Amino acid sequence: MMIKLNAEDYTVKKAETVKELLDELDIQMERVAIELNLKVIKKADYHITPIQDGDSVEIVSYVGGG
Repeated sequence: MMIKLNAEDYTVKKAETVKELLDELDIQMERVAIELNLKVIKKADYHITPIQDGDSVEIVSYVGGG
């Protein structure tokens, strides 16, 4: 399936949920915020929130420092 990932086309290999997408991308869920189709997703819902063909996913990483 094809999605927009941070405004660029991305072909999802196997992921069916937000959590599986993060796993596919090798991203730790504790360090990011996710917006799916302009809606912020709670971390507790990552594993039950499906992604579908044509979805727009924004992944924002937290950066430490001052």
